[in-house]
Amino acid sequence: MTDPALRTLVTGAANGIGAAIAERLRQRGDTVVGLDREPGAGIITVDLADPADRRRGVDAALAQLGGVDVLVCVAGVFRQGSIHDSGFDDWRAVWSVNLDAPLDLMRMLTPGMVAQGFGRIVTITSVHARQAQPGCLAYDVSKAGLEAATRSAALDLAAHGVLANAVAPGFVRTRMSLLPDGTDETDTDAFRQQYVTSGKLPLGRAALPAEIAPAVDFLSSRANTYTTGQVLTVDGGLTMTF
Repeated sequence: MTDPALRTLVTGAANGIGAAIAERLRQRGDTVVGLDREPGAGIITVDLADPADRRRGVDAALAQLGGVDVLVCVAGVFRQGSIHDSGFDDWRAVWSVNLDAPLDLMRMLTPGMVAQGFGRIVTITSVHARQAQPGCLAYDVSKAGLEAATRSAALDLAAHGVLANAVAPGFVRTRMSLLPDGTDETDTDAFRQQYVTSGKLPLGRAALPAEIAPAVDFLSSRANTYTTGQVLTVDGGLTMTF
């Protein structure tokens, strides 16, 4: 007897990594609904920074899907700033999307997963959760916090058939990697010198969004029966160098 299609909710599904993941999971047979501030096919438009709007989006997704078996939290924002030149308002603008929203969605959706004895959660963090760059304070904190939250949730949910893991990408060619002039940072001479010529990025290039999706595919699938509370780093070897 064939298992029923997984009912899957993906945040940030309108473009980049989120869109690639949503497409990959549709191809495996999932029924996928996206939450994003930008409209698109199969997407509920929502401001994930707004708690009331998050609730509305979740309610709409539950109405469409009839329940959620898989939650994939991809949506993220970046705001430049260091400890010297940024403050609480700057940090909260990042944390509300990158940390508050995934935690809130887990809080709202895990009761249903627990009740049915099955669920899969995958959060998209970053190599920034464990490594730092100048001027990335709020983003670094948000991703480190999300990894910790994912581990904590995995522990709380382990007895109920719900597995939670994180995927930590390195450099990926998305809109977040675009500079103000429209150039992708991974196409610049500075990037090539710092990461490619030096050998610091062993595979010698940034990833495409579709190269992050296979890791999420496994961790969010029924085939994953024994991996929980882990971080799978997909970074072209970046963090194995020093």
